Amino acid sequence: TVGGRKREMILEKARGKAISRAVDVAEIVRDRFVEDAEIEDITIGTDEIETDEGDELNVSSIQIDLTKP
Repeated sequence: TVGGRKREMILEKARGKAISRAVDVAEIVRDRFVEDAEIEDITIGTDEIETDEGDELNVSSIQIDLTKP
């Protein structure tokens, strides 16, 4: 509930090479499927993951929050 109104929300998350595809999917959703959807928030960050060899690797991440009023 936002401001006393109930809103439908889509949370889209991606890491690494999939980030550009996530942005494309968000735009396709807004253009073709839910035309009145709005981008509520975009969060970017870096996740540390451990490789099979035990090394630490930094991977970029994104979360795109779409809402339908």
